[in-house]
Amino acid sequence: MRRNIVMLSFLFWELIFLSANPFLTDAASGRWQLLQKSIGITAMHMQLLKNDRVVIFDRTDFGKSNLSLPNGQCRNDPNEKALKIDCTAHSAEYDVATNSFRALFVQTDVWCSSGSVMPDGSLIQTGGFNDGERRVRIFRPCPGCDWEEIENGLAVRRWYATNHILPNGRQIVIGGRRQFNYEFYPKSGGAANTHSLPFLVQTRDGNIENNLYPFVFLHVDGNLFIFANNRAVLLDYVNNKILKTYPEIPGGDPRCYPSTGSAVLLPMKNLQAQFVEAEVLICGGAPKGSYTQATRGHFLGALNSCARIKITDPSPQWVMETMPRARVMGDMTLLPNGNVLIVNGAAAGTAGWEYGRNPVLNPVIYRPDSELGSRFELQNPTTIPRMYHSTAILLRDGRVLVGGSNPHLGYEFTNVLFPTELSLEEFNPSYLDEQFSHLRPKITSPASQAKLRHGQKLAVRFSVTGTLAGNLVSVTMVAPSFTTHSFSMNQRLLVLTAEKSTSLGISTYEVQVTAPGSAYLAPSGYYLLFVIHQEIPSEGIWVQIQ
Repeated sequence: MRRNIVMLSFLFWELIFLSANPFLTDAASGRWQLLQKSIGITAMHMQLLKNDRVVIFDRTDFGKSNLSLPNGQCRNDPNEKALKIDCTAHSAEYDVATNSFRALFVQTDVWCSSGSVMPDGSLIQTGGFNDGERRVRIFRPCPGCDWEEIENGLAVRRWYATNHILPNGRQIVIGGRRQFNYEFYPKSGGAANTHSLPFLVQTRDGNIENNLYPFVFLHVDGNLFIFANNRAVLLDYVNNKILKTYPEIPGGDPRCYPSTGSAVLLPMKNLQAQFVEAEVLICGGAPKGSYTQATRGHFLGALNSCARIKITDPSPQWVMETMPRARVMGDMTLLPNGNVLIVNGAAAGTAGWEYGRNPVLNPVIYRPDSELGSRFELQNPTTIPRMYHSTAILLRDGRVLVGGSNPHLGYEFTNVLFPTELSLEEFNPSYLDEQFSHLRPKITSPASQAKLRHGQKLAVRFSVTGTLAGNLVSVTMVAPSFTTHSFSMNQRLLVLTAEKSTSLGISTYEVQVTAPGSAYLAPSGYYLLFVIHQEIPSEGIWVQIQ
């Protein structure tokens, strides 16, 4: 009987997908391609590293995955909630160049954890569930490397926290379930273990919370913009002082987990100006009461609004915009040309086990420099619903890697509304279409892995086979993100100050740019550098700013 009900429900939602996503006109763009039908685990967390490998992991208490550990390895964990002895992997390394993957060994539970990349390119990953809640894990981008774990590397348990790299090269770890404080990693002598942050108490909606995985961005003055639930503050984390309280988003609906929207710091420009402006965009989420209603089987429609605020203004105000589709659990990814991709998620319900309905299969491109009211462009749909525990990250060649989706307590592939999704696919924005190949730049120097100093002038050479529009050339730097639960931690795009492009011969050009002048604008570390011509990006190169 249960099976019949589930299948009828599945057919019902298939009809909903079709009616919600009619055949698109030629105005829609973007192409999808399946990369791997199964990598054996679900991509709940993803991070691109400087060697063009993507570290992926889900959680150890899902039970057996579909990816075996190599060489007869087994994980033996007497504290595990699922299998005490598990010979399957819950982490993998995906090689972008070869479209292949290998199993990684993670010892403690990484469920709903957080992380960011350090200046040397190593991924520092923090917290999780059960015996993983105070762990620090390190993954170094080197051949054959695997996870290293530091027991009690955190002062307190961190579950659903947010990390951000700081100008001094350390990471801050903020919040988490029942943690109204922050701490730093690595630890420094004499520093307090944790620092109280009452803002996280003030933004907590009882047992529902709605302030987990807060949206955190490094402000141009070196302080931190922190958004939780429906409002934000500017935190001086050195002196543990709130410098500014921002207005509540109009309408007051929550935007953080489990009423999960997404957020980006929009591209930062004019970096040599005395005062650099910064704007934050927050899109989607779920109305007040959505989580409670979902637990009772009632799935409220998601929010269809975005809120944009210039966080550097003396008296900042939110500007509201309307998306083509309502969306909860969407991912927002900065593209090399400064546009924002909004992908994944559902049109009803909320984050949590089995609480999302009506997948949104069409991505949207948001163009921040267009006029208000004309910034959204609907894209062609995928065929794979990406619900709770989905991810999306930018790759060096301009594609977006999309994976994940598992709204279940374990791996469930049959007789469920949304099966556990082990696949990886790519979304190709229209700038990768063949019709634009003659406009696409190709960087010839510097070589990838180049090193830069803050404020350094850099000559970037590139070729274009078509006619160059010199006044439509720019250079951008993108910090790859640690992405989980619809938020891309540490994501950042900077438009470098550029001088006029000059010709060096047939189809070859050079543009002089200046690197960001301080670690407040660009913390030390690895970035992807792109040349943009008429909104068409080159393949990126890795640069390390020091």
